[in-house]
Amino acid sequence: MTIDIRRIRDRLPQEIADLESAARREGHHHVARLIDDWSAGDIKFERDGESLLGAYVDDALVGIGGMTVDPAMSGALRMRRFLHSSRMRGRGIGRMLALALLDHARCYCIVVTVHAGNDGAAKFWESLGFQPHGRDGHTHLLALQHHSDDPAASDLRRCVTPRSP
Repeated sequence: MTIDIRRIRDRLPQEIADLESAARREGHHHVARLIDDWSAGDIKFERDGESLLGAYVDDALVGIGGMTVDPAMSGALRMRRFLHSSRMRGRGIGRMLALALLDHARCYCIVVTVHAGNDGAAKFWESLGFQPHGRDGHTHLLALQHHSDDPAASDLRRCVTPRSP
């Protein structure tokens, strides 16, 4: 199994429809919101620090996750629209996708927030070091260090042009 994390720009991949359909069957609507927001031009992950990544296994899209400027916390970024296929869970794909987004965030901010939609998501984010912090529309936050302490992140791309402190 080959896992590849790719930046999504310009247009959403066609396979997002399959991911959205699977998410909807599980009762999740955030991939549909991603598609709607992208189509309307409301969120294109283009502002400073923002990024949308797709997780691919053997060239098939199996997960997606984004990072946007947090509207409620100055200088913070927020994880958004994070989901990976239920059939691929337990293989480290979600962790790899989250670590790639967090590694990217280190170039732009020192705090990342997330809204965990359920207990399973909360446990996942907490396993990555997020702390419960239920206010301003998010449930957890993570104070970033400038270099990842997770050995699994060591092969991820580093900042090309880090921002000055």
